[in-house]
Amino acid sequence: MATWRDDIDALMFETDGQHGFCMVHRHAFRTLLRSLPAPNDCLAYFRTHEPAFQAAASAKISRKNLAEGVNFHLTSRDVARALKK
Repeated sequence: MATWRDDIDALMFETDGQHGFCMVHRHAFRTLLRSLPAPNDCLAYFRTHEPAFQAAASAKISRKNLAEGVNFHLTSRDVARALKK
């Protein structure tokens, strides 16, 4: 389940099996969608591509060796890599 956080202008979702939260800033969505999207546009894009967002989060957790429960951000590059797979 994803939610929008106005205070940081980002989408937030819980990662599979890691118990931390992942944030994706609206500017990352701007790169992915090629326009500055509204929060609802970001949520809709996430829902459509949730497996890629989860895969990007898992890859970043592994790559950075993040401890369980740590919160982190994904960039548009992180997501774009996962979308290509």
